[in-house]
Amino acid sequence: MARDDDWDELAGRPRKGRKPKKKRQHRTKAERLDHEHQRAEQNEFLRGLNDRQGRYEWMKEERYNTMFRDIEAKIQGAMGTGTYDWVDRRVFDQVFDRLTLMALYKMMKSGIIDTLDFPVARGKEAHVFHATNLAGEPVAVKIFHTSNAVFKNLIQYIEGDPRFTGLRRKHRDLVEVWVRKEYRNLTRLARWGLNVPRAHGVHKNVLVMDYVGSATSPSPKLRDVAIDEPQLVYDDLLKFLAVSWQKANLVHGDFSPYNILWHDGRACVIDVGQGVVDSHPKAQEFLVRDVTRLVEWGQKNGLDVDLADAMYEVLNMDLSDVEQVELLD
Repeated sequence: MARDDDWDELAGRPRKGRKPKKKRQHRTKAERLDHEHQRAEQNEFLRGLNDRQGRYEWMKEERYNTMFRDIEAKIQGAMGTGTYDWVDRRVFDQVFDRLTLMALYKMMKSGIIDTLDFPVARGKEAHVFHATNLAGEPVAVKIFHTSNAVFKNLIQYIEGDPRFTGLRRKHRDLVEVWVRKEYRNLTRLARWGLNVPRAHGVHKNVLVMDYVGSATSPSPKLRDVAIDEPQLVYDDLLKFLAVSWQKANLVHGDFSPYNILWHDGRACVIDVGQGVVDSHPKAQEFLVRDVTRLVEWGQKNGLDVDLADAMYEVLNMDLSDVEQVELLD
């Protein structure tokens, strides 16, 4: 990952191989006035940010101001349409700080994403946005908050994981570890053919993955859907837990109808950042809790299931036919 110092240098230096500037086209008077008005609104927005307790003072520096203007049109859809008179300052304050803008800048320049189109979900840890890549395909961009202390309450899911040793307790460090953890968990589960969004890229506090939903809205959560054949869904999710444990050596850690989407007639498991490997000191405790929540969902949907049988299946299910799959770019 790039250091902040690297970003300071990148934001201020000219890019190599830049194409020669095109000749300026002649604008009509109306177009010129409209352009000047839009630029004035953008400048006013930046001044407003800079005046807010000095938090956005960094935007006055030319290198950051240039970076922001380079991507400003690409992030407008994340909070609305039009120029900056519509911006929800609370959302901007919570999501788009300097670290986040620099992370988005790098991912846009590398081609992982092109535009942020509209928000689809928000929680204590992150906002999720519908986005578009350079090929015009939809992706989801999950931006983890860097301005609150919620991740300190989730340290139990990080400590004890051999993949993340030498952990520092600074909040920003915890955020970055959490994002990388979700990226790696998604990739591990996808390699075993499990129905999770595929991760495409990660940098700092930004994670890019498959978008699960329609052109206008995300897919609903399992808790909000009336299921016609709950036994089939229950069996599918029980196998998900079994493959995760026996093959991927991973426990979801928060397996509930809140973290499962209903998409194209099948359950898609999301929010795997808290997932732990089977050697984690609390792995078995989390596994029992995950299975318990699935059994409770089944019982609420009229199924005759119990925890003992479900745990036996997760631990002993015949998975000889399950093999790793190749993840294509």
